[in-house]
Amino acid sequence: MTVNRRHWLAYGGAAVVAAGAGLALWRHRELKDAGARAAGEVPDALWSLRLPRPGGGELALATMRGKPTLVNFWATWCPPCVEEMPLLDRFHRENAANGWQVVGIAVDRAEPVDKFLARLPVEFPIGIAGSQALSLVKTLGNDSGGLPFTLVLDSGGAVRDRRMGKVEPADLQAWQRAVVHG
Repeated sequence: MTVNRRHWLAYGGAAVVAAGAGLALWRHRELKDAGARAAGEVPDALWSLRLPRPGGGELALATMRGKPTLVNFWATWCPPCVEEMPLLDRFHRENAANGWQVVGIAVDRAEPVDKFLARLPVEFPIGIAGSQALSLVKTLGNDSGGLPFTLVLDSGGAVRDRRMGKVEPADLQAWQRAVVHG
C-alpha cells in the first residue's frame, strides 16, 4: 500500500467519523427539543411573538405570561376553526374573571380576518401571523401543521395540553379543572 493510498483511507475514515458525530449531535438536539415539548416547555418563539391586531395595534404574547392561557391557531378558510370560535369566545367571557386568557392566532391574511370578525366578533384578542405561524405550530408539537390547533398553558407558562382539531365543550371543562385544580 502506498503512502498516498493510506492518507486517502485515513481522510476517508476521518470524514466518516465526522459525519457520524455530526449526525449524532443533530439527533441529540432533535430528541432534546422533542423532550422539552413533551415536558411542557414553551419555546421562546411563542412568547416573543408581536403580531398585528385586526383594526390596528399589536398583540404581544409576552404580556400574557402568568395566567392560564388558551392559545388557538385558526384561519377563516378552516371550517372547524370557524365553528369553534363562538365556543372559545364564550369560554373567554365566562372565565376571564377567574384569570383565564384566550388568544387567537390567525394563520391568515388581515383582510379575511377583518371581514370574518366584522360578521362574528369575539372579545378575546386576535393576532394575525399569516402562514409563518405554521412553522411555529410545528415547534409547539403539531408536526402536521393542521388547523385548528389549541395549546393550553398553565399560569407558569407550561404546556398542559395540545389539541389538534376542533375544541369541544368537554375539552374546555377538562382543561379548566386540570389547570385550575391540577
